Amino acid sequence: MTSLIKGALAKATKFTVDWVTIRYCTVVGNRLRKYGLRHDDLYDQSFDLDLQEALNRLPREVVDARNQRIKRAMDLSMKHEYLPKELQAVQTPFRGYLYDMLELVKAERKEREALGATPLYERTIP
Repeated sequence: MTSLIKGALAKATKFTVDWVTIRYCTVVGNRLRKYGLRHDDLYDQSFDLDLQEALNRLPREVVDARNQRIKRAMDLSMKHEYLPKELQAVQTPFRGYLYDMLELVKAERKEREALGATPLYERTIP
C-alpha cells in the first residue's frame, strides 16, 4: 500500500515540477525575446572569473554579438521600449553559446586544484 502511495505522490510531484518548469521557461523566454537577449547573456563576468575565462576562449564574433545584444537590451530598457514584434519572433533566447565552454573552464580549474597546481587567476570578487 505504501509503495502505491509513493508512486502516486512521485507522479503528482513530477507532473507539478514539469508544469512549473514549462511555465517558467515560457515566461523567461518571452521576457528575453522582448529585449533580444539569450539566457547565457544574463551571466555577469565581473562576479565569476571562470565566466570571464570562458568568454576569453570564445571566438571574437560570439563575444561581440553578446555585447551587442546586451547594449541593445540596456538601450531598450532605458527607453521603456521592446523590440518590434517581427524581431521578437526570430529571437532564440535558449540557444546557448557559453555553457559548454564554462563547464570546460570549471573542470580545468577543479583539476588544477586537485593536482595542487597554482591557479590561472585569482578568484576574488570585486
